[in-house]
Amino acid sequence: MATVKVDNGNFQADVLNAKEPVVVDFWAEWCGPCKMIGPSLEEIAKELGSKVKVAKLNIDENPELAAQYGVRSIPTLMIFKGGEMTDMKVGAAPKTALSNWINGAIA
Repeated sequence: MATVKVDNGNFQADVLNAKEPVVVDFWAEWCGPCKMIGPSLEEIAKELGSKVKVAKLNIDENPELAAQYGVRSIPTLMIFKGGEMTDMKVGAAPKTALSNWINGAIA
């Protein structure tokens, strides 16, 4: 499954009400580290298929959601299960580390 774009309009449906765990990438266009992990997240989304949904949320376009979840620096990755945030990772990391973290958190 490819990554999906989420915003104020579909966050409730695509993240909080999702049946599968959702990794939300809080990012911005101007953020270098965010751009570095983007391709890795795309690959992880395809590798894990229906086991997990990977969603990208642009904090410049959705500052209310970023504030609501206490995002202070980006990239910030959060894992949501059953409508609740269950894990969080701040900062860029290599694909292997991201994949291990996601697999561990959704197990």
